[in-house]
Amino acid sequence: MEFKDIDRIIEMGWEDRTPFEAIEYQFGLKEKEVIKIMRKHLKIKSFKAWRKRVSGRKTKHMQFLPSDRFKSLHKK
Repeated sequence: MEFKDIDRIIEMGWEDRTPFEAIEYQFGLKEKEVIKIMRKHLKIKSFKAWRKRVSGRKTKHMQFLPSDRFKSLHKK
């Protein structure tokens, strides 16, 4: 995996409104694999803050979203 891919995965993982399913669709990585990448490439304090923020967050999982499309909820 290239650095630019890892950088984009981290960016998408950090975004609250980007579901893990969008990352899987684009990069073929399951949620656990995204977590491993985040753990490896973020500072420990940043990783812990991120995990606390996204754990159980409805917007990080498509099954809780009303649409099957990967887009911001603020866009029309």
